[in-house]
Amino acid sequence: MSRECEICGKKPITGHNVSHSHRKTKRRWLPNIQKTTVAVEGVEKKVKACARCIKTQSKIRTAKKSA
Repeated sequence: MSRECEICGKKPITGHNVSHSHRKTKRRWLPNIQKTTVAVEGVEKKVKACARCIKTQSKIRTAKKSA
């Protein structure tokens, strides 16, 4: 499964675990990717999106309903 958000393009980033003795080992930080349904130009579409994009979409959707 691709670990990339289809909306914002967020991908895994790399860095180091640093121990108390300051030894460094490689590690990755993975984005929180979820499968969700999003309305794109009025058409429902299944996408893989990060949690932040899903949260933003729900805020937009509720703002449109209340307006």
